[in-house]
Amino acid sequence: MKKSIYNILKGTFLVSDDSFKNWRMILFVSGLAIVMIASSHSADKKVYEIARLKNEVNEMRSAFIDGRSKLMRLKMESAVVVKMKEKGLSPSVIPPKKIKVKKQN
Repeated sequence: MKKSIYNILKGTFLVSDDSFKNWRMILFVSGLAIVMIASSHSADKKVYEIARLKNEVNEMRSAFIDGRSKLMRLKMESAVVVKMKEKGLSPSVIPPKKIKVKKQN
């Protein structure tokens, strides 16, 4: 047991006659580590993209709500009356009359 630990620490398992099996295992584990690191970076990139898009959606939603509230204020009768007074128009004091069309035989 002690001898095998010394061989690992000295690195003689990499230069011995049957070291080809050891090198294959080291290369395989290194490849797996590279794939794992790449996968982790890809996941992090997606998390940042999701956070950015969520902020963008919140900004657009608040802009939509702001625009909708401005539109509601502009559509109010009092706002329309003020705008039309600037152009010289005023609301009618005579109520509208309903016109009924009868069918002719």
